[in-house]
Amino acid sequence: MPELAEVRTVKKVLKNQLVGKKITDIIYRYDGIIKSDKEEFKNILIGKKITEVDNFGKWLYIKLGSYTILSHLRMEGKYYIKPSDEEYEKHEHIIFKLDNNMDLRYKDTRKFGVMMLVKTKDIDKVKEIEKLGIEPDDSKLTNTYIYDKIHDSNKPIKELLLDQSIINGLGNIYVDEVLFASKIMPTRLGNTITLEECERIKNEGSRIIKKATECGGTTIRSYTSSLGVEGTYQNYLLVHTKEKEKCMMCGNTIKKIKVGGRGTYICDKCQK
Repeated sequence: MPELAEVRTVKKVLKNQLVGKKITDIIYRYDGIIKSDKEEFKNILIGKKITEVDNFGKWLYIKLGSYTILSHLRMEGKYYIKPSDEEYEKHEHIIFKLDNNMDLRYKDTRKFGVMMLVKTKDIDKVKEIEKLGIEPDDSKLTNTYIYDKIHDSNKPIKELLLDQSIINGLGNIYVDEVLFASKIMPTRLGNTITLEECERIKNEGSRIIKKATECGGTTIRSYTSSLGVEGTYQNYLLVHTKEKEKCMMCGNTIKKIKVGGRGTYICDKCQK
């Protein structure tokens, strides 16, 4: 699943190619992606010019003046920009025709992604956005904020860091890396994590996300950011996907366990 660094990469690429372009038509090949009224979505957007592309956590914002498309890629959603006369691929579900004879195409093999149309002034009131926490490299994220959110919880710290209402944008890859760098076992309960450990989570989360963003995200398995862009942060992973390899810090063997149903990579010597 695309996480914060990957969504920021998608945003950057789309912003460079879309701002200033006008939507001339929208074609639905599978409209279950659209969570707003389908006809209203079309009628409002056709003729509008794209003014900005932004994101908050894993949500993309495609802004068209007074209206914004909110888009979540979920597991395998991707955007591509292609010539309008190029044949559609099987899983290209939503086609935005642009005024330069190009298409913005949304492709999603699993059809889990969502789009919705909202008034730009009301973005922060949308329930999916309103409930989100602070991004991991935002200066507003403090150790006391994290501590206050988790210190009464009997859930594993990994589950808590995957909770987007606490820290917004971390997913399975980066939570594994943050907890390894913080020397914290993912199975520890939130109510056992100290204020000093929350400081480590804050610092390592910010460092890792900033570096991953610089690298264009992490490309593993079937994921590429979009438009053929592949990230390189996989070259910096220290624990995630490293099952049975030697820990680069201590030489111990990396193990894979399950936490909250998610595959989780640990060094049980470095992480306490």
